[in-house]
Amino acid sequence: MRSAYIHRKTKETDIEVEINLDGTGIAEISTGIGFFDHMLESFAKHSSIDLKVKTIGDLHIDMHHSVEDTGIVMGQALKKALGDFGGLVRFGHAYTPLDEALSRAVVDVSNRPHLEWRVNFERDKVGDMDTELFKEWFAAFAGNGGLCLHVESLYGVNTHHIIESCYKALARALKMAIAIDPKLDGKAASTKGVL
Repeated sequence: MRSAYIHRKTKETDIEVEINLDGTGIAEISTGIGFFDHMLESFAKHSSIDLKVKTIGDLHIDMHHSVEDTGIVMGQALKKALGDFGGLVRFGHAYTPLDEALSRAVVDVSNRPHLEWRVNFERDKVGDMDTELFKEWFAAFAGNGGLCLHVESLYGVNTHHIIESCYKALARALKMAIAIDPKLDGKAASTKGVL
């Protein structure tokens, strides 16, 4: 089973993440930020990754540390669960609509982290959450998970719809990329032989 547990505690956050890449999308999420919980639940459901996240953060200051650090720990857990990246399909892509919004995510599980973020929001907040924090989460998740990740909002009006379509696109792209290709016989999908 491709699973991992990571616990990371700093002066700003105390975060536990448990991940099972071969799950069915069961989510137990508690970050103290309602909309963020909703996005992580959606991510788990559409990636078929079982995900437990418990974040205790300095929300009396703001949400930045909680959101970014959750991305860090989720990325670390993903990378640990992937092991040596052997046997993975490696590449994944998805277009995901939500009403008037359409987003695209393309991922290379390459151990060469990079985020290309082409998403703009007309509103500063959705619920109580600053929309600028979503880029921070995607960057932390990709950077710590070893993902080359491109996320783009192609169009949309409603901020909630745009953000959720980005999470769903990531989920579907990652589901494709972390699938096992039996033809690789456990080897990395790379001319280098390793990722």
